[in-house]
Amino acid sequence: MKKVFKLTDPKKHEDRVLEAVKHDIRKYVKRERKKDLPEKATMYWDFDCKIGATAETAEVVIFEELIKALDKVKAEGATEVYVEILAKAVMKPVKEEEPAVQDEPEA
Repeated sequence: MKKVFKLTDPKKHEDRVLEAVKHDIRKYVKRERKKDLPEKATMYWDFDCKIGATAETAEVVIFEELIKALDKVKAEGATEVYVEILAKAVMKPVKEEEPAVQDEPEA
């Protein structure tokens, strides 16, 4: 999703407009996570995110920080915000097993 959201609307309060943008982002992510993965057992959906007042000034952020970055852009007084979220299937990290510790009998 690459989209420019308006943060102002003459008929709505600014906070409601911001909440609607957040809702659209969460709805998109939920829809993407429902899609089938190539290998369900070893993969999960991850997201590459960019956010900024314009597409040229957009900065890369991790998905967990996207909503906080949106609030920051709004606090800076922007009237529009550019949001880019690209879904990608990623391999789950392999858990390394710790070697078993053998108890030595005490003499």
